[in-house]
Amino acid sequence: MEQAAITGTAGVAAGVFAPGHIGELTRIVPFEMVDEVLAETGAVQRRVRLVPARVTVYLLLAGALFAGLGYRQVFDRLCSGLPGLGPVRPSGSALRQARQRLGPAPMKALFDLVRGPAATTAAAGRWRGLRVVAVDGTLLPVPDCPANLTVFTRQRLGNGTSGYPQLRLAALVACGTRSVIGAVFGPATIGELEYARPRTASSNARSPVQRTRTRHRPDHLQSHHQHQHAHEQPLTPPPPP
Repeated sequence: MEQAAITGTAGVAAGVFAPGHIGELTRIVPFEMVDEVLAETGAVQRRVRLVPARVTVYLLLAGALFAGLGYRQVFDRLCSGLPGLGPVRPSGSALRQARQRLGPAPMKALFDLVRGPAATTAAAGRWRGLRVVAVDGTLLPVPDCPANLTVFTRQRLGNGTSGYPQLRLAALVACGTRSVIGAVFGPATIGELEYARPRTASSNARSPVQRTRTRHRPDHLQSHHQHQHAHEQPLTPPPPP
């Protein structure tokens, strides 16, 4: 049985800027968008290093897709479509230092650019002319270091406490397309419903809110959404209670 392969061509950056071409990721987040964010946040490298700032952004984005891999393995994925170019493989410490140089500001600014409901003609995400959204959250471990322990705490378990401090992440997602409209993280001591209120307030239009995995009804979230006018930036930890 004969097999057919679909091939295509794509332009790539030269030298140390080549890594980062990873299918849909580069299409959704193009180089121009990343370069604009780096310029606006003052994160463009002062001198060209082995891992430039733009490549570091794609490294962190790809790290979310390959959560079970280390930085060097994720970097290999970024270079898998570059046969023959032979970019130098950085050490693990070089990749960590690149992440530290980048800082959180470019990633937050990039999130602000791409977040929001996706354009679609499907009616599944609408109810009586309103966009249906859902609020949900999860707990994520963070490194066990003195700086994190001043904000984030270990969770009590049945046989003691968790090994690492944890943060709570809450997101507002459009039903149907599953696109993220807003997100916020902070101490796990603050309840998920408390994080949900400013997320519904930051939505651009009135939306019926669904709440998953809870016995609380979403009525108070909808009421709060209708009367709340303050806007809170996403991905900004709230002050400790």
